[in-house]
Amino acid sequence: MAEPVAAVDCGSNSTRLLIADARGRAMAREMRITRLAEGVDAAKELSDAAIARTLAVLQEYRGLCERAGVTRGLCAATSAVRDAGNGAAFLERARGVLGFDAVVLSGEDEATYSFEGATTGLADDGRPVAILDVGGGSTEIASRIDGRVVGYSMQVGCVRVTERALGAGPVDAEHEARALAMIEAALDGASAAAPALFALGPRLRLVGLAGTVSTLAQLDAGLDHYDRAVVHHRRLSRHAVAAWRARLGHEPPATRLGFPGMVPGREDVIVAGLYVVEAVMARLGVDELLSSESDILDGIAGRLRSGLA
Repeated sequence: MAEPVAAVDCGSNSTRLLIADARGRAMAREMRITRLAEGVDAAKELSDAAIARTLAVLQEYRGLCERAGVTRGLCAATSAVRDAGNGAAFLERARGVLGFDAVVLSGEDEATYSFEGATTGLADDGRPVAILDVGGGSTEIASRIDGRVVGYSMQVGCVRVTERALGAGPVDAEHEARALAMIEAALDGASAAAPALFALGPRLRLVGLAGTVSTLAQLDAGLDHYDRAVVHHRRLSRHAVAAWRARLGHEPPATRLGFPGMVPGREDVIVAGLYVVEAVMARLGVDELLSSESDILDGIAGRLRSGLA
C-alpha cells in the first residue's frame, strides 16, 4: 500500500500542513499563524523572529509526519520567501527541519497548484471556473482556458495591503483610498497581462480559498468552532463581502476577535483581505463566491501522489 504524503504551505500569514493517504483523503490538516511576511514588504528580508516562529511550527509538523509514516513530502513557500533576500537560507533551514524538500513557488506555479487543489471534488455545472486565492503577500487568480491552467499573481495580499496602505486599526477615508488605489493598480496590471482571465463572462463560477475567504465563511455562518462541512463550498455574495468588510473595518482588531468565526491571528489583516476579495469580484463582474477548504495543499499532495512533484 502506498505511503501517505505531506504537503506544507509556508504562506505569508500562516504555515499549514496536509497529510493525505494514497487515495487523497486527509489524515491531518493543521494551520498555525506564523506571519512569516511580517516586515518583508519594507525590509525585503525575513525577520529572525518570523523565521523562528515558522521553523518551530515546521518542527512540530515533522513529528506529525513521522508518526503518520510519511516518507515523501514537499514544503512550498510563496510570496514572503519570493520577496526576501534571505529566502534561500530560510528554505535550507526548512529542509533540515522537515527532512524533505522545500522550494519557493513562482506566482504562476502557486496559481496552478491552487486551481488544481480547489477544483478537486467540485462538480461540473457547465460554467467556467476561476479560483481566487487571497494570501498574505499575494493574490492569485487562475482558470483552465483552452485546456491549460492560466494563472496570474498580484502583489497584493492581506498582510501587504495592511502594512503598506490600510493599517490594522479602524479604517478611515484616507487609508481606505490608499488601499483601494493599491489594489486597483494591481488589478489593472493583471487585466493587461492576463486578459483572458478577465474575459470569462458573467457566468463565471468563482471559487475563493485561503485564510481570508475561509474566515469570512466562518463569520458569515456564525461558527463558534470550525466546521469544514459548513465552510466548504459555502456561497458568499458580494453584498456579504462588502457588509463584513465595512462591519469589521469600523472596529479595532481586539473587538473583531469577539465575532464568532474570527480566527485569532487574522483579526488585524482580514479587512485588507476583504477589500481585495470585493475588488476582484467587482472587476470580474461576479456577484457570488464559493468558498473552498481544498486549496494549494491539495494541489501539492495530488502532484506528490502522481509523482509529478
